[in-house]
Amino acid sequence: MASYLHYITFLCDRMNVQLNNSNSKRDAILNSTLILIKEYGFHGTPMSQIAKHANVAAGTIYHYFDSKETLIVELYIRTKDQFAEAILQGYDESKPYKDRFFKFMINQYNFYIQNEPAMVFLEQYINSPFAKNFPEKDSILFKEKVIGFFEDGIAQGYFKNVDPRLLGPTIRGTLVAAANFRLSEHMIYSDEDITEVVQIVWDGIKRQ
Repeated sequence: MASYLHYITFLCDRMNVQLNNSNSKRDAILNSTLILIKEYGFHGTPMSQIAKHANVAAGTIYHYFDSKETLIVELYIRTKDQFAEAILQGYDESKPYKDRFFKFMINQYNFYIQNEPAMVFLEQYINSPFAKNFPEKDSILFKEKVIGFFEDGIAQGYFKNVDPRLLGPTIRGTLVAAANFRLSEHMIYSDEDITEVVQIVWDGIKRQ
């Protein structure tokens, strides 16, 4: 019995190692794709270059992703999940709606300046045929919690009665521009500056 249990433990440990290695390779491929797309764009980043950067065999990529298209879509979902998690940090439903809005927006700005490759990738994806061709491929967390937050704001009369998807470009464009200025060091924003930027956004979309 003891030898049998030892054998089972050995198999479980081996499976865990294989699973961890598999996840590690998959993450390495996704991370490399994110970095390379920031530098070279979607079309300038071939699978061979991704494999080399991720330090995996070229054929290994196709074990996890059957095409470059699938890889980019999966990267988008993962990045959008991370984006949503960052936006939702410190979220407290007991606080006034405006306070929660400001928290969302400041979290979004901070995500951008702390994750420039992710910001660049998300912007490229949104403005690419991928967003049009695969509208159903998105972060469930983002749809339920972030889009849901703005839908509630419209329903409760905080915002102008517009499609929540129209609010996105207005808000995102302002925060992306601010983050780009910060990252290029053209302007260093204080916390008070960003709060003022968010106030401008709020004033532009709130119901008068």
